[in-house]
Amino acid sequence: MAEVKSLAYAIVDATDLDAWYDYGVNVVGLQVGERTDRRIRFRMDNKLYRLEINRADQDRITHIGWEVKGPAELEQLAEAVRGLGYDVRRPSAEEITDRCVVDLYRFTDPDGTVECELHYALHDSLDRFASPLGHSFVTGDGGAGHVFQLVQDVEAYEKLYFDVLGFRLSDWIEMKGLKLTFTHCNPRHHTFAFGGGVPGLPTAIGHLMVEVEDIDHVGRAHDKVLNGAARMISGLGRHTNDKMISFYMDSPSHFGVEFGTGGLRIDDASWLPTWYTETQYWGHSPYLTLSKDDPKNYG
Repeated sequence: MAEVKSLAYAIVDATDLDAWYDYGVNVVGLQVGERTDRRIRFRMDNKLYRLEINRADQDRITHIGWEVKGPAELEQLAEAVRGLGYDVRRPSAEEITDRCVVDLYRFTDPDGTVECELHYALHDSLDRFASPLGHSFVTGDGGAGHVFQLVQDVEAYEKLYFDVLGFRLSDWIEMKGLKLTFTHCNPRHHTFAFGGGVPGLPTAIGHLMVEVEDIDHVGRAHDKVLNGAARMISGLGRHTNDKMISFYMDSPSHFGVEFGTGGLRIDDASWLPTWYTETQYWGHSPYLTLSKDDPKNYG
């Protein structure tokens, strides 16, 4: 059965490219793969990019890139998503070339929040990756990280991600009256997490997560943010479900970025999902004063 293998990239609209350059390089430690007056592409491994920031009159994540194994799997998944009633489109050849993939299909997610891009073979760079802060990011078979999203139609997301895209249940956390569902498509504990179904809550991507190998690099980034390099959302802590030690900070486009290390890897042959009633063993104390409806309040 065809299935998504990893989160390959995220595409972001931003009103301030200079702020993103400083944040990406000096706070997150990403390498600039391309910089023009209209976009920045950031690297975190051997791939040409993992995060693309485009100049715009708004600030939001616009596209999420879900990588599949190859051309047969891409066609199968595109047809399966169509079978659920989604408008699955193949972009122009120029757009596909610009994404630096071999082929791609695109559809809008159930709540109309983000464009999902099924694709294969995101290109490698010919240049060695070198983080300006010396980070080694955890990618490989786990992809670029994970996404957490607040949604309205929970059942639609369950059907899309479990039944069609091939994601598997990791576990659940009950938080502030919500059931948060954590799913995986590779050994990373979760690649896509979601929760919601509550009238009045926003439909938004609350955060992206990036992982590094060294706890000292997390601590140094945490110190930088405490000293004003970015706005802290919640301080250092350890999650119950994926065991990651991390903190959350605001990005220049006003979605959260979780920066952590030590995330759990799943072996599907032996994994049993669990229900948690707390998100952390310790820490993750809130810093920003957020309204109850802010998506950064969840996960």
